[in-house]
Amino acid sequence: MTFAQLCNQIFPQAVVDYHKTNDVDTPIQNPYTQGTIENDLYLKNWIDVVQWHLEDIIRDPQIDPVAALALKRRIDKSNQDRTDLVERIDSYFWEKFHNVPALPEARINTESPAWAIDRLSILHVKIYHMQEQVDRQDVSAEQHEKCVQKLAVLKEQLTDMTTSITQLLDDYAAGRRIMKVYRQMKMYNDPTLNPVLYGKK
Repeated sequence: MTFAQLCNQIFPQAVVDYHKTNDVDTPIQNPYTQGTIENDLYLKNWIDVVQWHLEDIIRDPQIDPVAALALKRRIDKSNQDRTDLVERIDSYFWEKFHNVPALPEARINTESPAWAIDRLSILHVKIYHMQEQVDRQDVSAEQHEKCVQKLAVLKEQLTDMTTSITQLLDDYAAGRRIMKVYRQMKMYNDPTLNPVLYGKK
């Protein structure tokens, strides 16, 4: 099984597990052993699917402003948790590939492996929810057809991303690409770097 295939096994499992309650406050019950890459992948998708629903909730035009602010703070924390986890997954790939001798023609990549995995995870969330829209009975034939077409595109993207991630990891293993990881270095959550938080006038 390739790493991308492993992701395609774990990510939809997490999506389905979340929707057993469909509640953003449901505690995660990660079935994989703590400290394994499988545990991280399951957690990654759980964060994504919860945040998907938080983003839905905050767009309620009738939402109480105080509740909206609290929800925005929760989304901010979720984004930071997501970034931290992606960087942890990149550390896994770094340990795996950084000592592979680079071929003379080796190239660098614009995106680290874990950020590609991040996009694959979110794609699984999109597919689940677009399938929900396809299955709705309370929409026009025109809307139904649009959703059918969108779902087909998402599934094509899933095939393409699975292939491209596999090719990327194969290139790292063979030295055809040079393993580099650039950390996000986000500043707005850092009380020492955000002027609003450290009190700059």
